[in-house]
Amino acid sequence: MATEQHPAIRNWDFPRGMASVALMVGYAREYGVPAEVMLRGTALTERTLADPDAQIDARTELAVIRNLVRALGTERPALGVEVGRRYHITTFGIFGFACVSSPTLGETIAFALRYLELSFTFCLPVTRWEPEQFVADIHDELVPPDVRRFLVERDVLAMHQVMSDLLGRSLTLLRAEFDYPEPEYADRLAEIIGVRPRFGQPQNLFALDPAVLEQPLPQANEYTWAMCLAQCRDLVHRRRARTGIAAEVRERLVPRGGVDGYAAPLGIDAVARDLNMSTRTLRRHLDAVGTSYRALLDEVRRTLAEEMLTATPLSVSDVAIRLGYAEASTFIYAFKRWTGTTPASYRRERVRK
Repeated sequence: MATEQHPAIRNWDFPRGMASVALMVGYAREYGVPAEVMLRGTALTERTLADPDAQIDARTELAVIRNLVRALGTERPALGVEVGRRYHITTFGIFGFACVSSPTLGETIAFALRYLELSFTFCLPVTRWEPEQFVADIHDELVPPDVRRFLVERDVLAMHQVMSDLLGRSLTLLRAEFDYPEPEYADRLAEIIGVRPRFGQPQNLFALDPAVLEQPLPQANEYTWAMCLAQCRDLVHRRRARTGIAAEVRERLVPRGGVDGYAAPLGIDAVARDLNMSTRTLRRHLDAVGTSYRALLDEVRRTLAEEMLTATPLSVSDVAIRLGYAEASTFIYAFKRWTGTTPASYRRERVRK
């Protein structure tokens, strides 16, 4: 087993759904802060909050967080703790449903790290093993200082709440450490997590008993787990394709004239030149958002292949050539890896429908 498990993303600047903002606006409303104050400085409206398909960038959520801290941070010193406990497994949509149906807590954690961009976290957990402890280091180095403490507490308490939801009981931590001075609400925090935290430590972390990772989850379901994994994978691909450097690369891989004009994809060197950067820099930028040129090329090729197989009379060999494959067999192998079936079988199924 690897000594450390890192999340697939490298920073918090990934697009998010609306549920986290809606949750914080609802919390603030309970304490007399109207929605218009919470949404100040953003393009969001109360109507947008109710849209389950709406997607925002991380900086929009960060603006809402700053509004919340300004409005209630002095009045409610344990703000991060209180808000973090509002994040139940149901807050996370299909990501949360996948967690619920996974076999064990350990497999849930591995899944969550792989698809962390479907969460709302700003602090990134990196897990590691110590003797008789499973430790999650909570990295906040990239979080803006003015909201860092709030987000450390919000994200750690949200992780604790979700794990408790999954187990069907309150999870007791083996230890917890924070890098800021002991607050006045330390007793309250200890009561929630089951252990007295240590403050003024070198970094933020919490530790679990490894035995709890192996316990079967009450609602585990192998079929649902597999279905949710596939949906989460597709959702991540769609989000990455629509935003940032990934969207710019993908745009350059899609043919300008549709499938009829597609001959072969641009290589990574050509894409980098078109973006006015070196190949090495492009690779680094893509790695930072948890993807790669090869992964994006596969996404584009798969989409185009499915379109050509269902909407044109092109043979499998012709499709392979238009996608830039030297041999049909290589394309067939790739298509089966993407979809679990051959191009010919895929076409027959679609025609039959």
